Amino acid sequence: MGKSSSQVTEVRDLSNQLKPNKKKQNPFEYIRKNWILYLFLAPAVLLVLLFNYIPMYGVTIAFKDFSPTRGIAGSPWVGFEHFVSFLQSPNFHQIFMNTIKLSAFELLIGFPVPIILALMLNQVRRAGIKKNIQLIVYAPHFISVVVIAGMLFIFLSPAGPLNAVLSIFTDRPISFMSDPEYFRTIFIASGIWQGAGFASIIYVAALSNTDPQLHDAATIDGASLLQRIWNIDIQVLKPTMAVLFILAVGGIMGVGFEKAYLLQTDMNLPASEIIDTYVYKRGLQAGDWSFGAAVGLFNSVISLCLLITVNFVVKKFNGETLY
Repeated sequence: MGKSSSQVTEVRDLSNQLKPNKKKQNPFEYIRKNWILYLFLAPAVLLVLLFNYIPMYGVTIAFKDFSPTRGIAGSPWVGFEHFVSFLQSPNFHQIFMNTIKLSAFELLIGFPVPIILALMLNQVRRAGIKKNIQLIVYAPHFISVVVIAGMLFIFLSPAGPLNAVLSIFTDRPISFMSDPEYFRTIFIASGIWQGAGFASIIYVAALSNTDPQLHDAATIDGASLLQRIWNIDIQVLKPTMAVLFILAVGGIMGVGFEKAYLLQTDMNLPASEIIDTYVYKRGLQAGDWSFGAAVGLFNSVISLCLLITVNFVVKKFNGETLY
């Protein structure tokens, strides 16, 4: 019995010796040992501080009656006056809903398209054909937004190619760019055409890490193509999809100023006026700097709240998280 207890004691002492030392390392000592890594990191940190954090001081003009001659510090403090003015403005509801609708529909319709495109490209086995297809679907991403807007005005004008085809079925041409009912469809469809191919690169890269043996085993077991895509490819893409979805929801208030402004006309203004274009007109064109800053800050706060909320929900249900 004594021998058995001594063996247990020896084993316990040996296991204690093999346990890793959990003594907390001094962070300054760690930095001193790895100073070269922090030296490489320093330029990136400096750029972020210089262009992202230091300019945040300028946000204070949203709470002031800013005057360029007095400067930020010398301008009188007005508190939340500009925020209240924006929330009580007669066109607030229309502008806010236009922004939400454009973003939400673009997310719901456009988010699955790159995933479907990546799954389709993944099924192309011939490398030459696959590269040519990728070249075709990636190309629109490199076209300027100004050029895209010009193309849309040409193709969708009353004398354009689309109306020439529709004239077979209708008596008069349709003014697509002047009708508010068509603006949202044109905006979202052109955005998907331009960005879906390039957005699929991340999903194609994630699918390239799929173990081919999983597909071989599933094929031997009699799984169909759709079953293999659902049970293997989709499962591989889930973490990537979760992170990109969180980022997409976080930017839901940032529809895209350039394209919305370029496609905007006096006739489609009820559907095309969004927060970003409103900020540009009031803040820069009209010179109301404080009001424009307040509206922009309001937009950013909503985006931040959406990002935190969606990140929490996705982490709760899927286990993936952005931070």
